[in-house]
Amino acid sequence: MMPAGSLLDTHVGNLAAALTPYRRCEPQLARWGADLAHRLAGGGRLLVAGNGGSAAEAQHLTAELVGRLHDDRQPLSAIALHAETSAVTAIANDYGYDAVYARQVRAHGRPGDVLLLLSTSGASPNLLAAAHAAREVGLTTWALTGPVPNPLADVCDEALAVPSADTQVVQELHLVTSHLLCEYLEQELPAALAAVVPAGPVSVEPAPAGRLPSGGPVRTGVEVVLDGGTGRQVDA
Repeated sequence: MMPAGSLLDTHVGNLAAALTPYRRCEPQLARWGADLAHRLAGGGRLLVAGNGGSAAEAQHLTAELVGRLHDDRQPLSAIALHAETSAVTAIANDYGYDAVYARQVRAHGRPGDVLLLLSTSGASPNLLAAAHAAREVGLTTWALTGPVPNPLADVCDEALAVPSADTQVVQELHLVTSHLLCEYLEQELPAALAAVVPAGPVSVEPAPAGRLPSGGPVRTGVEVVLDGGTGRQVDA
């Protein structure tokens, strides 16, 4: 029996207190997972960033997406921006640490992509700058934060806020969030892939007499064109 007031008792008590309100996040998690499945299946990309422990959580998520969570499936495009160490240090050296993620967002982000930012405080200047850059580029922005209100939740399109003043509990539920996000994504992925419209066959217009065709199958060997006004060609 653990002693009352022990570190373990306090930590588990704080985690238990946060779990009850966290359970109400299920509809949002399911919606995010399904949305992300369709975006990534259609060729979109997830960009993720955080600082310190949140950076580790972010990289955990991208590893699950590029790799897999449960069953084998195709890899999905997800990049942890903080893991680009040469880019991070170069940008920090030349532009300042507040720009390390914003500049990468402008480099890698495309309209329709998602930027997910993790912060226990919701006040990290480099994450706020990244969120503003994402909005300029046309990305959807999601945040995982601690209690609201906080600046990051305010600037992003949507936020999932863990209602705990304990930083460790916030990070632990961010990890739970990452796993659930992957689970909901993998549940929706078959339908998302089936909804992707395959590229149709290339239509090749017949070339006018006396001119080379602009499309068609690639020919091997040497092709000799005899153009004496007849438009005929002889393949060698």
